[in-house]
Amino acid sequence: MTKTNWPPRAPAALVDGVVREARKFLVRFLYLWILFALFALHKTLLLPEEGFIYSQGFAILNAFVLAKVMLVGDNLHVGENFDTRPLVYPVLFKSALFAIILICFDLIEEVVVRSLRGKSVEAGVWSVGGGTLEGILSVGIIIFVVLIPYFAFREMAKVVGERQMRELLFVRRTKLGAASSQGARAE
Repeated sequence: MTKTNWPPRAPAALVDGVVREARKFLVRFLYLWILFALFALHKTLLLPEEGFIYSQGFAILNAFVLAKVMLVGDNLHVGENFDTRPLVYPVLFKSALFAIILICFDLIEEVVVRSLRGKSVEAGVWSVGGGTLEGILSVGIIIFVVLIPYFAFREMAKVVGERQMRELLFVRRTKLGAASSQGARAE
């Protein structure tokens, strides 16, 4: 009797790649979900016409879609032309770019939701940020500022190394490490 190779085994490199991409997606999703959940909570408090559960559902959906968009943007190397410049340039560029993308997704979502409810497309466009250009711009600025820490950590991890960045953030520092950082501050 011959031994069959069914089901076929995936090469280790493929499995590692899938796990790595899944982790990247999960980090982006969680960050965006927290951001959108807070925005949805704020919107629910201001406009109680939409329920809490309803708005949180859209927060999860938006986080899922935008996390995928960000992952695709990374794989397409968006903003790599700033890689040789100081870190502030890629951080600000990517924060601005993805803030614009977020606003566009928010506009599309509002248009779809309003049209499903039988309202005009125009009502959906002008419901973002309170219905004024200033409101839309203020939402964009808030999103831009909130994305800066995310992209700052990512860009620093590229320079320092992901493993070292993870250790700096999540591993308990020893007295020796604390003493060396105090010595560096004294200089």
